[in-house]
Amino acid sequence: MAEAKWERAGLVGAAIGVVAAGAAAGMAIERATVSRSVRREARLALDAAGPYGTLRGAPGTTAAEDGTELYYEVEDAAEPPAPAVPQRRGRGWLRRPAKGAAPQVRPVTVVFCHGYCLNQDSWHFQRAALRGAVRAVYWDQRSHGRSERGRDQAAGGPVTIDQLGRDLKAVLDAAVPEGPVVLVGHSMGGMTVMALADQFPDYVRERVAGVAFLSTSAGKLAAVTLGLPAAGARAFRLLAPGLLRVLGRQAELVERARGATADLFTGVVKRYSFGSDDVDPAVQRFAERLIEDTPIDVVAEFYPAFTTHDKAEALAGFDALPGLVLAGEKDLLTPSAHSAEIAEKLPGAELVVIDGAGHLVILERPDLVNRALAALVSHACDAVRAPVPQGLRDLTAAADK
Repeated sequence: MAEAKWERAGLVGAAIGVVAAGAAAGMAIERATVSRSVRREARLALDAAGPYGTLRGAPGTTAAEDGTELYYEVEDAAEPPAPAVPQRRGRGWLRRPAKGAAPQVRPVTVVFCHGYCLNQDSWHFQRAALRGAVRAVYWDQRSHGRSERGRDQAAGGPVTIDQLGRDLKAVLDAAVPEGPVVLVGHSMGGMTVMALADQFPDYVRERVAGVAFLSTSAGKLAAVTLGLPAAGARAFRLLAPGLLRVLGRQAELVERARGATADLFTGVVKRYSFGSDDVDPAVQRFAERLIEDTPIDVVAEFYPAFTTHDKAEALAGFDALPGLVLAGEKDLLTPSAHSAEIAEKLPGAELVVIDGAGHLVILERPDLVNRALAALVSHACDAVRAPVPQGLRDLTAAADK
């Protein structure tokens, strides 16, 4: 009886490894040639030595509409804003000057929204590159990272992308009460940004100076094949919701089984997160840790929201702004074709497709992502007639060498 229980645990653990990465339950993973004990020691060594995810800012919290405590961190720019040039009316970007004083530009704040089964630490390389150059806000979506488990979800309610958009608005109101913002969203974070525009168009019109959509989609996710044959993709779409509900109700058993299926999990994360074979093993392990830290019941709660996500019409709110739409060419979760569709609706956006990169392009090719983001924020500064910080100039200049 005990043997059957742990056999079931192993199967459940294997399934959650697949689900957490957005893969199909029946895929085959090539086994490494080294022993399990050697692989385990290697993982422990990477966990101990890896510096990834250790950057921190000034902490803050705010309450979502259901009372969920949302955690964010703020990093201020090292350079003060310069005197402003008069701007068009309708944008609340100028500080009210003291009588007789020259107006001052409010600094641009870049707000980073992470993806599904990740947290704000997934922006490690962007955070390191932009640190001190711009004011930045990083936050954890509800039930992820250091944010509280969603109270609506704890009470049995569903997760919706619209709810995530309202969560973002709460963070913006608390962390960036004034001045222009550039919104950056990866995967689910990009959908969150779209939901903000859908529900708060006046805010976007008055406060948003630029937007970046990285490895994300405006809809039609139910049709994504995940790199599987047509029959396998159909089977996954049919079985995944029920499988997740079952796993979510057996959270304790699943979490215990994750350790027993670590090798399978590693292979799945690599396939569905990265497109190339030369990713630093420490970066791969960092991605695994981010996903491992997402409880199975949270994975189960969020998944259904993606199948109904449709925010293509909301993109119109950003069409006059500087924009960046970036994807990995080998992304199996949100294919680059979805990014191309977003870019078609944003005439002010640059479309960047990075050869050989997968879904976690922000970790796989951070050099290219950082330069593209620096160029976007520079354009946003120009749009509000704010000075471009030297740190951004250095990053964008590196792209020309």
